[in-house]
Amino acid sequence: MDTRADPQNQESLPHLVRGLIDDITGLFRKEVNLAKAELNEKTAYAAEGGRMIAIGAVLGIGALGVLLAAIVTIIGAALTAMGMSPLVANSISGLIVAIVVGLIAMSMVRAGMKSMKRASFDMHRTTDALGHDAAAVKERF
Repeated sequence: MDTRADPQNQESLPHLVRGLIDDITGLFRKEVNLAKAELNEKTAYAAEGGRMIAIGAVLGIGALGVLLAAIVTIIGAALTAMGMSPLVANSISGLIVAIVVGLIAMSMVRAGMKSMKRASFDMHRTTDALGHDAAAVKERF
């Protein structure tokens, strides 16, 4: 039996279009859910990495503090060996190290500020791609 000749078995055009729209909507929902799941997984990895970086940074700052204290002690010992009193030698060596490290820190902060000013969070490519996708869907209907 030929179902094309039977008008009861044929679906109307609006019904077919509605079914197509439902299918496309369902597909987009599934894609969004997949993207959410993938983002959650990547976020968990990033959080773990962030914790490890934070622990490493804290330990690194501690190590830097110990290194700077050693440098102050070495400079103070050298100044004491040159005939300065230990109190003055240690004070001067502390000032020298503080000024050098402060200048390095200031230059790093300035470079970071300059870099942040150049950063732009406008998402032109994503906005354009979504606009093209929406236009393509509209053209098909």
